[in-house]
Amino acid sequence: MAEIEREAMEYDVVIVGAGPAGLSAAIRLKQLDADLNVVVLEKGSEVGAHILSGAVLDPCGLDALIPDWKEKGAPLTVPVKEDNFYMLGEAGQIRIPNFPMPPLMNNHGNYIVSMGNVCRWMAEQAEELGVEIFPGMACSELVYGDNGEVKGVVAGVFGLEQDGSYGPNTEPGMELHGKYVFLSEGVRGSLAKEVIAKYDLQAGKEPQKFGVGMKEIWEVDPAKHKEGTVTHTMGWPLGSNAGGGSFIYHLDNNQVYVGFVVHLNYKNPHLFPYMEFQRFKHHPVVADLLKGGKRVAYGARAITEGGYQSMPKMVAPGVALLGCSVGMVNVPRIKGNHNAMLSGKAAAEAAHDAIKAERSGDELSDYEVEVRTGPIGSDLKKVRNVKPIWSKWGLTASLMLGGLDMWTNTFGFSLFGTVNHGKNDADSTGKAADYQPIDYPKPDGVLSFDRLTNVSFAATNHEESQPCHLRLADPNIPVNVNLPQFDEPAQRYCPAGVYEVVEKDGKPDFVVNFQNCVHCKTCDIKDPSQNITWVTPQGGDGPNYPNM
Repeated sequence: MAEIEREAMEYDVVIVGAGPAGLSAAIRLKQLDADLNVVVLEKGSEVGAHILSGAVLDPCGLDALIPDWKEKGAPLTVPVKEDNFYMLGEAGQIRIPNFPMPPLMNNHGNYIVSMGNVCRWMAEQAEELGVEIFPGMACSELVYGDNGEVKGVVAGVFGLEQDGSYGPNTEPGMELHGKYVFLSEGVRGSLAKEVIAKYDLQAGKEPQKFGVGMKEIWEVDPAKHKEGTVTHTMGWPLGSNAGGGSFIYHLDNNQVYVGFVVHLNYKNPHLFPYMEFQRFKHHPVVADLLKGGKRVAYGARAITEGGYQSMPKMVAPGVALLGCSVGMVNVPRIKGNHNAMLSGKAAAEAAHDAIKAERSGDELSDYEVEVRTGPIGSDLKKVRNVKPIWSKWGLTASLMLGGLDMWTNTFGFSLFGTVNHGKNDADSTGKAADYQPIDYPKPDGVLSFDRLTNVSFAATNHEESQPCHLRLADPNIPVNVNLPQFDEPAQRYCPAGVYEVVEKDGKPDFVVNFQNCVHCKTCDIKDPSQNITWVTPQGGDGPNYPNM
């Protein structure tokens, strides 16, 4: 695109993504030096529009960043009062006592929150400090300097032709240059993916692992609502078909978050993660809570699960990866927002020191050292073996051996060293002929819902005239390879019904309904042929989550 002329704006630091990591970095930069020019670019229609998480927040990151957050009115108003862990069978459940749990699993002092609302509040704090925040500005390209360093991004391209070319009505956007660029795009961000590949940042690390998390907000009968209650379950309905589990969090105002996570290293290509979630809600312990209530929102997103051994190198010339762009989720705790905040703070401090020393465009190695040796590394190292033990030997082994490993790591050692992950999630997919199809009950429209109905509760929207942001490297692979070998699992792993195989002129045809996309990026991860690449659509498009 060298022929495209764009206006360029100069900043000290350019931040891509207004999630907890990016906003923390922006706030910390301005705390350290009010004269720094800092910009945050957010592809969502507003800050928080694309934020979806498990939503129990460990406030340690906020404590480090804004110690007086309570006085400033942060939306952390529902402290956790009760922790429940259940192993589910098809018709019953066994409660796992809290006392054998490692201390790090205790939710005392944590809060049930809407991370969308937390990010909206953080954006207000950033703007009060002088940070420029531009929502609806998708960053579609990286800008490289003469020495191969990342020196900025292209943002605000609108009106491309359907084939991706520039037409008479195309707005070419602008370049935003910085002494340093921070990528805090969340899981599997398109720019972070490019940086990791270009600079070979994953070399010497375990492959990153992922899950797909789906969540609904329910308004329940006030008689059944228990504000501050946190419940996690494992077992049914997944059984041995896949790793994963659920969360049920009671907020205020009679609202409950009901969520379900499926690890994406499952082998059976017939598995349908969304329908596992819908089936889960018919378990007696869940159905009793939801009966008489109503679902008010739905969303989905991928979750980084590789942990300590899968984190890539986080810096390259001119650029740093923050939060879920690296993968900082503590899997057994289902928490990563605190680490995202701490990563933003650490990156800001490293960039401030570099700029003060009149450096630019180099590697912020101090940031990498702080992440790996500081509170984030300590948090993730203690739980590094839980996910690979679960993947290799199953749920029971994970509960026993993973629990033992977390206990011994509390005292500074592990009996297992560091367990590797093995294959990536795409390569974990087995051939359809080797597995039995799974018969899922039809949604009843009361507790369980079909995908397209639920997607309407994500308020997702994409301008139909724009190019499809789900790019196929080879358009023939879905029908010629994935369908005969894997029964084309894109029909099932997508939680928004984007992909279909239909009959056209008597032959199967692969259809991409990109308007349905909720930006979870599962397809970019799980496609067994690695044929699908998710790229950012034009700014403002995608889900518009209310308070997820």
